[in-house]
Amino acid sequence: MVKTWVCADLPMVGYQEAWDLQLGLVSARKAGSVPDVFLLVEHPPVFTLGRRGGHENLAVSEDFLRKRGIPLMHVERGGNITFHGPGQLVGYPIIDLHAAGLGVTEYVGRLEEVMIRTASHWGVCAGRNSLNRGIWVGNSKLGSIGIAIRRGITFHGFAFNVNVSLEPFGWINPCGLQGIGVTSLERESSRELFMSEVREKLKHEMEAVFGIRLIPVVSADLMGTARITPDAEMKI
Repeated sequence: MVKTWVCADLPMVGYQEAWDLQLGLVSARKAGSVPDVFLLVEHPPVFTLGRRGGHENLAVSEDFLRKRGIPLMHVERGGNITFHGPGQLVGYPIIDLHAAGLGVTEYVGRLEEVMIRTASHWGVCAGRNSLNRGIWVGNSKLGSIGIAIRRGITFHGFAFNVNVSLEPFGWINPCGLQGIGVTSLERESSRELFMSEVREKLKHEMEAVFGIRLIPVVSADLMGTARITPDAEMKI
């Protein structure tokens, strides 16, 4: 039988709210209260620093960011500094790796494959870089990966640049790397893109790459759990 994941295709969600939701779902998944879950969101502008992140990779002052209303947040995902904003599709799988029969390296590789296949639908040939996970078009990053695992349950995930503003990436050394560029699917395909279409294609590729079926859940029902504590249980 094909495994199923619950899929919440959410609208614009604040980073803290989505982070809180993930933590609640991680605890609930470990307790067996929910199945594997896939969250698909966009965020208002925010910079996040992962476990390898450091302020040395921020090329502007924090006061500069405050004046523009852009927060800077430290999170427990892997990787360095990155930017999230409207027009970037962010995927957060909250899944039990052992139950899924996946090791960490294979899991990350499959997330990359999802983005690579999605990009190819618009004629964009993206590839991998063994020194920095994510997907690339030449020397420019098209999609980033930064995951966390707690008691065998994954959270955080990938960020895929669809038609996001690229200007804020110029305020950092993306992923802590110097001399690289950042690009978007819209720029590489040289056509106007509609996020709704990219969302549907990416969900299709998630199903194909992970060999699962996504079961949609009403956004309002899932978002209502965002205020639960990390140790609470929940039902979908």
